[in-house]
Formats: sequence, C-alpha cells, structure tokens
Amino acid sequence: MDLGLNDKAVLVTASSAGIGKGIALAFAREGAKVMLMARRKDVLQRTRDDIAETCENAPEYYVGDMTNADDINGAITEVTRRFGGLYALVNNTGGPSAGGFAQFTDADWISAFELSLLSYVRTLRQALPIMAANGGGRVVNIASSSIRHALDNLLLSNTFRMGVVGLTKTLAREYGRHNILLNVIGPGKIATERVNHLDSIRAGKLNLALDEFQRRSAESIPLGRYGTPDELARLAVFLGSEANTFITGQCLLVDGGMVTAY
Repeated sequence: MDLGLNDKAVLVTASSAGIGKGIALAFAREGAKVMLMARRKDVLQRTRDDIAETCENAPEYYVGDMTNADDINGAITEVTRRFGGLYALVNNTGGPSAGGFAQFTDADWISAFELSLLSYVRTLRQALPIMAANGGGRVVNIASSSIRHALDNLLLSNTFRMGVVGLTKTLAREYGRHNILLNVIGPGKIATERVNHLDSIRAGKLNLALDEFQRRSAESIPLGRYGTPDELARLAVFLGSEANTFITGQCLLVDGGMVTAY
C-alpha cells in the first residue's frame, strides 16, 4: 500500500526515544521529511543518526520543551521553514508523575496539565491553520490506554489524557471541512523507559523484582507480552498518511487486548 508520505513534512514531538522515536523512524521509512523534537540535543543527535542509518531521508531536529509555548511555536516555524509546510503532526509527551490524589499539590496539577494537555493545544493552535491553508493534513495524538480504563496510581494521566480525547473529537468535527483528520492512539504496555519506570514503582510496592513483575504483567495481556514502539508506530503512520481518508475523531488502543472495556 502506498501511504502517500513521500516528501511530506511531519513533526513528531518527544521523539528522541521510546514511542516517539519509533513513530519518527516509521515515517522516515515511508519517505517523509521528519522533524524530531525533544529537550536534549545530544540524545536528538543520536536519534537522528540512528534513523539516518536505515533511511534515505535523514530527519532534522529541533531542541525544545513541550511545556514551553515559545519552543512549540519555534518547532512549528522551523518545520515550515525547512520543509515548506506541515502535513502531519504527531503529538507525544512523557507522562506526568505517578501517585494518588492526596499527594498532589496545585503545582503538580498545573504541571501535569501543561505537559499532557496544554502542550497539545499549543501545537494544534499553530499547526491547524497551516494544514488548512495547504488543503489538509493529519494529526495523531498519543494518549494512554487510560482513555478506556482508569489506571491505578496514575491519577494525573487518567485525568488529562481524557482531555486529549475531548479535544481531538471536537477538532475532528470542526476541521473536517478542511480535510484535516485527527485521531487518538492509546498505548497499553509498550516496552519503553516510561513503562519500565512505572513497573519499577509497582514492583517495589509488591516487593517483587522488576523482571518478575513484568512477567506477571505480561500474563494479563492476551498476546502474552508487551508491545514494541514499532508496532504502535505502524498505526500512527497509517492514521497520519494519505491512505487514511475517512477515519477521524477516533480513539484506538494498541494494547495487545489488555483493556476489556468497550
């Protein structure tokens, strides 16, 4: 299948590692012009070099923080300057702190809001007019499987990931007439540093070694294992491509069948 991504401009945020890196690599393999964005220049450079080893189109990168409005504006401006426009935006961030209701202060709530929801609002505020002026585009917002099933000890994520769903569904209706399609992907247990960190917290509470906790956790997934960034990236690339012509305003899980809720 031709995804129609050759020379299309794509921005993938939080893309120096994990899910973001996997998505950026998958877009680059389809011939897209990819802009990476993350906070650490040294890690971004390594990621760019890693992707360049397997793709003809080496990605560009922009050093920026998703909680900083000026950095977001700078990233969008740089994409359009270098690539002449923006076709696909993949919104991705690290997750907010784990914990329960009693431990979080106002500052914690504000920080989580800025990271997990307001950052997406800011990228979309800049990107959507560019896409509309160019005749259309695609947005993939990365959230969490918590959009279908609340996860213990992840109150902040549970709260603001649902905000991403409301934002996406509303904008899908508002911008459909501009041929801009917006969707949400909810990752389940994907083998990343973030998941390792959360598993370590849970394993510690149960007095289990990390590998034993993850073995038991994998048994709760019908496919019997954690997913990989590459497996999630395949869906992200399809939703963010010209091959997707009629899927918008939807929330799709990549979780190996873990979540049983409708």
